[in-house]
Amino acid sequence: MINPACERFLAPLGMTTTKTVLEVLQSTTAYFEKHRIESPRLNAEHLIAHVLKLSRLELYLEFETRPNERELSQLRELVKRRGQSEPLQHLLGTVEFCGQVFAIDKRALVPRPETEALVELIISDFRFQISDFRLIDVGTGSGIIALSLAKEFPAAKIFAVDISEEALALARENAVRLGLSDRVRFEKADLLESLPERFDLIVANLPYVSMRDRHLLAPEVLHDPEIALFAGPIGDELVRRLIEVAPGHLSPGGLLALEIGINHAEGLTEFLRQKNYHDIRSKKDYAGISRFLLARYG
Repeated sequence: MINPACERFLAPLGMTTTKTVLEVLQSTTAYFEKHRIESPRLNAEHLIAHVLKLSRLELYLEFETRPNERELSQLRELVKRRGQSEPLQHLLGTVEFCGQVFAIDKRALVPRPETEALVELIISDFRFQISDFRLIDVGTGSGIIALSLAKEFPAAKIFAVDISEEALALARENAVRLGLSDRVRFEKADLLESLPERFDLIVANLPYVSMRDRHLLAPEVLHDPEIALFAGPIGDELVRRLIEVAPGHLSPGGLLALEIGINHAEGLTEFLRQKNYHDIRSKKDYAGISRFLLARYG
């Protein structure tokens, strides 16, 4: 039996052992709506399915089930944390990206959907080129770009660097998780510093948020490491640094592929021209924002 004190504490969320999964789902959705959590029903479904060790589809087949005290206690804690704007991905411990499931936590940036479009652009560019090309993912974070490309191009030689030891530890864990630990070499580096190699592709999703825009960010985003978010007063400082140093690490005609911030495309395109890049292309993300720049050198 659930004790009376716990019963009273859980009741405002509809989380008592007298409630079915459907009723808990309804009350949790209402709780998230009250706390202005985006996609409240979807968030509730993910958390309940996670606690019950079900898929979201399976959850719909268990609506009449009554969760036990242990499950309700675990769910209550997760719902409370989500109501305080902790990212759903941190609570679940995973995120899906380009068809693979990655571990994710506070050590690295939660992958954004638009970054999948960057991977798709690279796949499109290199699909019919030599299969054993060399690429490096700069600022790899949780390793999503490097590992997604490792799966797509099994003969490619892939490197990944980050300035954060914690992020690199997470990336290595993801490589093991996906069976790709022998495919990607992870190293600590500040951009391309101390790397003697040359690459056919340099790809980077570097921090591009201005410190002045901190107040505009969603509360969930502020749970990401600051080192993975903020680049400086303007926001494009790290990208400009990479543009300057990349020519010394690109093979002749090599490609630099960048994810950039809102309103950065025009200025960075001109900067690429000044630094003698050619075949410069600006591409939009799923929301129609100029989010990616691709350019060749040499």
